Amino acid sequence: MNCWEFKKCGREKGGAKAAELGICPAYPDNGKNCARTAGTLCGGNVQGSFATKLANCMKCDFYKSPHYKKGL
Repeated sequence: MNCWEFKKCGREKGGAKAAELGICPAYPDNGKNCARTAGTLCGGNVQGSFATKLANCMKCDFYKSPHYKKGL
């Protein structure tokens, strides 16, 4: 399962919010390790690089789930 499926954010290509918010930079190849992708959204805010957003990602229900592939 990819992050956009888990979070139901609608930012995947053709998603409900893609026109409004843009297609997520994690789509289509980084949906299982989105923390490593700069520019994803969290709480409606654009996140920066992996180093600057890791603390937020570590609180994320997707990041904590077995769907997230840590160590990639």
